[in-house]
Amino acid sequence: MRLSLRLNGNAVRAFHVALAERLSLLPGVELCVDARPAAGGVPRAAEALFQLETLIHRLPANGTARRVPISTLAGHARASAPADLTIDLVGDVGQGGKVWRLAYDGVCGEEALLALILAGRTPRARLEQNGATVVEGRLGTEYHGIALASFQDVLARTASLIVAAVAGAARSHLPVLPEPPSGAAPPPMPSATKLGVRAAKATARRIVQQIYHLCYNAPHWRVGWRETAGKDLYDLRAHPQSGWHDLADDGSRFYADPFPVLYRGQVTLFVEDYIHRTGKAILSAVAFGPNGPAGAPKPVLELPYHLSYPFVFERDGEMWMVPESGANRTVDLYRATAFPGGWIREATLLSDIVASDATLVEHRGRWWMFATVRDGGGAFSDQLHLWSAPDFRGPWRPHPKNPLLIDIASARPAGRMVSRGGQLLRPVQDCRRSYGAALGIARVTRLDDTGFEQVVETILNPGAGWAGRKLHTLNEAGGLEFIDGSAIAPRWKQAQRRKSMPTGRGDKQ
Repeated sequence: MRLSLRLNGNAVRAFHVALAERLSLLPGVELCVDARPAAGGVPRAAEALFQLETLIHRLPANGTARRVPISTLAGHARASAPADLTIDLVGDVGQGGKVWRLAYDGVCGEEALLALILAGRTPRARLEQNGATVVEGRLGTEYHGIALASFQDVLARTASLIVAAVAGAARSHLPVLPEPPSGAAPPPMPSATKLGVRAAKATARRIVQQIYHLCYNAPHWRVGWRETAGKDLYDLRAHPQSGWHDLADDGSRFYADPFPVLYRGQVTLFVEDYIHRTGKAILSAVAFGPNGPAGAPKPVLELPYHLSYPFVFERDGEMWMVPESGANRTVDLYRATAFPGGWIREATLLSDIVASDATLVEHRGRWWMFATVRDGGGAFSDQLHLWSAPDFRGPWRPHPKNPLLIDIASARPAGRMVSRGGQLLRPVQDCRRSYGAALGIARVTRLDDTGFEQVVETILNPGAGWAGRKLHTLNEAGGLEFIDGSAIAPRWKQAQRRKSMPTGRGDKQ
């Protein structure tokens, strides 16, 4: 297939080079690039804002948005023969022949994308042919409020969407969610004056953030728990009137990603145990009863790299765990030899991959693994991949339609999947406002070797029933239900707690 990539030669970015390289590597694709100069593009005032943000936030200088010489595309000279398919990133290609036009909320061009980001909107990217949607995705970022970082994340995921579409793997429609109607007018690009004001506010906000970090441990998460009395959040679809109890921490660390398991009549809770001093998390566990935890969580697994999301399950009379180890670029399977500790690595299920929150489920005689994957940069939370295997130990093979979903609102797992009435329910993270901002409950309507579909039925937000700004994990075992979210942890209270602790106890400082 002869594929033409139309882009603005006046504003060639590393994103375009990476996209061209990825497209040219697809089997059967002969790529050429049409890089004639075009009107529009990101204004100079916005580029100045990018430079300021690079400085004050210490962003890397080699991001996907960096400008590069047009000569970097010389290996993909414009072909003389007509293309079988043209991918139009500018919006100026006529409708003769097969043309896929990229639009963000209905408007073409990177200026439209940046305007959406500056307005705080979640960009909805579509490849359209004669007005009909070919593929679409909700593109996200973990860096809300930083225009350049957000812009680069969305550009990187735009490349993933385009490559998946050409390879025939991306989906054509997204789950319906509460959001601005598709006919809502896209925001205009702010004027140079307004961008200057934004730059001044960005500097002031960064100073405030630095002061805040001197006074508080941030981010700081907390775990909530309760007895379900037979009615869990899948039944209630709202926060319980009885509220939640907090799992206490000493201020020097936070607990997150709660995974309880009922084993031999005892509920044991596993958590990410993040130590602020080291900037790295280990995995800890604590026994739980109806009256709460039997003490503080104790370390059960520590490795040289960051660990989180301790997906624990029982199988064949033994306890197994698949923790998140994206920092090691692996997905590993561990077995307990002295539960709740004594974890030894049994197998590496996936390697050379940055996968977040790997979640396993057995469905119709086959094992499935869900995780979001960061490829070519971009967000960690908006691109869902699946794998399947005859046994949880493997071998795992990728789904032929990966990525199955590009959606910052419903791609990333948020806990174990559960079966109700013969159907799978899947907790998902809604990261449109920020990472882990809300919890969705999705019903899986299709899961097989040819595709995956889900319907997001409920979105739970923090508020009166769960104070804070975050809500991003849901798990249950033995009649106890657990969630997590954000908390405020003043550093001076941490110091007071340490001062009041008796000596000689062996507490980890």
